[in-house]
Amino acid sequence: MANHAPLNNVDHKNLRVVTTRGAAYGDAVMSALTFPAEFRDLQACYPIVFAQDGNGGYDALALLGFEPGENLFLGPNGWDAPTIPLTVERQPFMIGRSGEELSVHVDLDSPRVRDGGIEGEALFLTYGGTSEYLERINSVLRTIHDGLAASRAFVAVLVELELIESFVLDVELDDGSQNRLAGFYTINEDRLAKLTGEQLARLHDNGYLQAIYMAVASLAQFRGLIQRKNRANDVLR
Repeated sequence: MANHAPLNNVDHKNLRVVTTRGAAYGDAVMSALTFPAEFRDLQACYPIVFAQDGNGGYDALALLGFEPGENLFLGPNGWDAPTIPLTVERQPFMIGRSGEELSVHVDLDSPRVRDGGIEGEALFLTYGGTSEYLERINSVLRTIHDGLAASRAFVAVLVELELIESFVLDVELDDGSQNRLAGFYTINEDRLAKLTGEQLARLHDNGYLQAIYMAVASLAQFRGLIQRKNRANDVLR
């Protein structure tokens, strides 16, 4: 159960946060929420897909596994990829709002949080200033906040231009098992190729065209994800 509290240097002066990556710290997740400004970094490691958000829109996701609770990038030495999605890196912090003011909140019940001791990264300096680690978190949260806000307009244009389509991925693993990934969406490349010059210019002017191509390119990472699944199955056998 989450226990969110506005972060401050009086009540939380001794808090430290463990930055090690592992299932014990909540990293065993199948996907991570992402946004167009992050696509360029993530497409080199993860397939980027879309999922319905329940409100008629879509969320962009970096896929980390093929089933709930599976993160194929977790290994004995932590996270096995050079880039971690920002919505994963930010844990156990989130943005809270009081009226029009935004503030940093922390989940005090997170397994990452320590009250005192020497394990983990300090949040505050001896005399109350913010640590370099907390400055990084502040930057990450602001980037996520702005990125998710911009993502709504991006997705709206994709829907308007009918560029989102559902897809099914059928995979036969090395053990002979047949597996199907369904319920996700991707860019309709045929429809993209038929856009008019005016439509493409509009996408470019809004900064969306590169993000679209990054999402398309990221699908090549399914090969690597399947290889990781095969290796994980080998360990279990």
